[in-house]
This record gives sequence, C-alpha cells and structure tokens, in this order.
Amino acid sequence: MAIKDWFTRHNGSQSTETSSDAMETRQTIENPTVPVSAENFFAYFGLNNVTLPHVTVDNALRVPAVWAAVAFMSRTLAALPLHAYRDSKKGPQKISGKLEAVIHDSPNDEMDSFKFRQWFWQQVFTGGRGLAWIERTPQGIEALWPMDPTKTTLKRVGMKVVYQFDGKEYPSADVIDVPFMLRPCGLRHYGPISMASKAIQLALAMNDYGSNFFAGGGVPPLALEGPLPAGPEAMARAKADIKRSVDAAKEKNEPVFPIPAGYKLTPVGLDPAKGQMIEARRFQVEEIARTYQLPPVFMQDLTRATFSNVEQQDLHFVKHLIGQWAEALEGEMNLKLFGRGNSGRYVEHNLDGLLRGDFMSRMTGYATAIQNAIRTPDEVRSLENLPAQGGEAEKLHIQGATVPLGMQNTTAKPVPANDNKQDNGTQAA
Repeated sequence: MAIKDWFTRHNGSQSTETSSDAMETRQTIENPTVPVSAENFFAYFGLNNVTLPHVTVDNALRVPAVWAAVAFMSRTLAALPLHAYRDSKKGPQKISGKLEAVIHDSPNDEMDSFKFRQWFWQQVFTGGRGLAWIERTPQGIEALWPMDPTKTTLKRVGMKVVYQFDGKEYPSADVIDVPFMLRPCGLRHYGPISMASKAIQLALAMNDYGSNFFAGGGVPPLALEGPLPAGPEAMARAKADIKRSVDAAKEKNEPVFPIPAGYKLTPVGLDPAKGQMIEARRFQVEEIARTYQLPPVFMQDLTRATFSNVEQQDLHFVKHLIGQWAEALEGEMNLKLFGRGNSGRYVEHNLDGLLRGDFMSRMTGYATAIQNAIRTPDEVRSLENLPAQGGEAEKLHIQGATVPLGMQNTTAKPVPANDNKQDNGTQAA
C-alpha cells in the first residue's frame, strides 16, 4: 500500500494532485507543514535533522584522539632544549646575553619559553599556523610576541608578504611563521583539523550517540507498530504512555514493561555492538593519527604494540616527526632573527633528550662516548645536571688506559720486578 493511501485511509487526510506538475497537498499527524512523500519520510517521524556535527577547533578538541595528539606533540616540542650558537674555530659555542634569554629562557615578559612554544605549536596543530612577532631594538632582539592566527590576515604588496594584526602591519621579516601546509598561493594554508573534518565528524557523532544511548539506560529509539491513533493529541498521548512504561522499567531495573494490546515496539537502528562501535572508534583513532603522522602508540592505542615495535615507534617519532617540525622552526627563526646572509649564528634544538633511554642504556652510551674521545667527562656530567670537575675532566679521553688524548703513547720508566737496592745503589739488608 502506498504511503499516501495508508494515511488517507487511517487519518481521513485529503490528497489532491494537479495534472501539470503533480504537486501534492497532504496533512500529517504531527506537522501539517511536512508533506509525507518518499523523500520526506524521515522528516515525518522527526528525523529531518540527522546530520553530522559541524567541526570547529573547539569541538574537535573534545575528541580524545585529537586532544591527545595536539597536547602531546605541542608539549614535546616545547620541552626540547633550544639554544643560540655561534660558529668559532673551536666549534659551536653557545651565545649568552639577551639573545639566549629570549630564545631559551623567556621570549617576553609574560611567558617563559615552554609556555610560549607550547602555545605556538598548539596553533600549528589545530588551526594550521603558528605566528610570532619579533620585537627589535637598536641593541638587537628584544622579545618574541604571540600573534593570534585567527585574527591575522596576509597579503602581498609587490613581492613582499605583509601581516595585518591588531590594526597594524608587520613585514614578513619580523614575523616567525610556521604553517602546517601551504596552499598553492603561498599565503593561505591547510589546517589539520579542517582537512580531517570528516574523520572528526564521525568521532563526534559516535561520542554523541554513545552518550545518548547510555544516558537513556541502553534503550535504543523505538518504533510503535499497530493501529496508530488519529489526530496529533491522541498520538502524543500514546507516545507518552509508552515513554512512561519504559522509564518506569528503567527506574525499577525491570527487564519487562507492558504496552497496550495490539501494539509492538521495534528498535530503530542498530545497537552499538551490532554497529561495531568499539571497532569504529578505534579506527577513528588511527585516522586521526594519520592526520598528524603520529605513531598510534603515542595516542594510547596499544592494540598492535609489542616490546620491540614500541621502541621503533619511538625512534620513528623523533626522526620522522619531531625532528621535521623542529627543523621547520629552526629554519624560520634563523632566517628571521639573523637574516638571509648570516652564517655565523643560528638556533638549534637538542633532540638528545628524547633519545635518553633508561639509566643503564644512558650510562653505556656515555661510557662509549668518553672512551672514544667523543665527549669529555664534564660534558657528560652536564647532561646529567652534575657540576663540572675541571682539570683532566675537561679533556677528551681515548680507550686504553683511558688517559687524556695525546698521552696514550707516553711510556713510563720501567721498574724492575725485584728491585732490592736502596736509593744509594747498595744492596738492602
């Protein structure tokens, strides 16, 4: 029986058609403004608003996988030691003074280095761009100040890029700019959350469905089968009766509840188990991990983790992810802080902290470095935050007798095994 005929017979609704465009005028039980046709069937039952949620940075961070990825990566990059160096005949030397204070200690009067860089990387891994203004004085670099990427616009003036923020314009030479990925125009960018919006939408929808399902006591939406009452008021009373029965059964923890004779309740849709909700939610973690090229183990997904491959994922994380983003910031800071022609000064992260390993592995590595003249004992002590000893500990050593480098071929005067002579050469008694 056609839907039109069913409602005409049970509710006395009238249906009219025109010969020209076959337009129909129908009146429904609940909403007279919604025509009951095949394409509007779900709207008749109040399901016309079934859409995936809109994705913004704020609601994307409510997905645990997105939150974990952004928080973990931003904190890791912020925790890396960052110093300024100057080339010399003896090799790289740390720069002291105001420049080191700005880069390593506190970029400005309101933020320390960790807080500033954590904020910076959070903008990169959410909206897709991190910006900071370089304050200069005649004496040099004075401070680095954050610029809200959502309130900054970019434009080209000739061949130069200009940043407009807070009513002012800043030349690109004074702005540190690290985009997640640039668009072909070279100005606009792609953001990870916007590009992964479909995967995040599914994760949000599953979160909402799961919370609504369990908030309702695990009872899925139900469809009432049987002779439907005529009129909106009668239908509302029938729905209210069924709802009271379901709520009463949930409150009393009873598995059975009565319904009127001649009616049947049928679940609408699938329950979480049949819909493979657990598997789907785990897959969304993998999808979001792909967005950031982040090994799943760092998002607390240990499904396929073993003792051996977790360590390899750790190396992958440093070599193919953190190392790349560290290089992106270093290159931008070296260009904007010191200029294109600079070759003597530079900033650099120290990635050794991410590869420290356990105590025994660290000590073995230190011993190998000292015995092969790679590090001095004092350099190793500084890595462990121990005070320098000076003297021989400042020199490179080589394995053998583990003596200072350059002294390994020095031969001491041999001493006889049975020397019984006194100092004057006579035989001792």
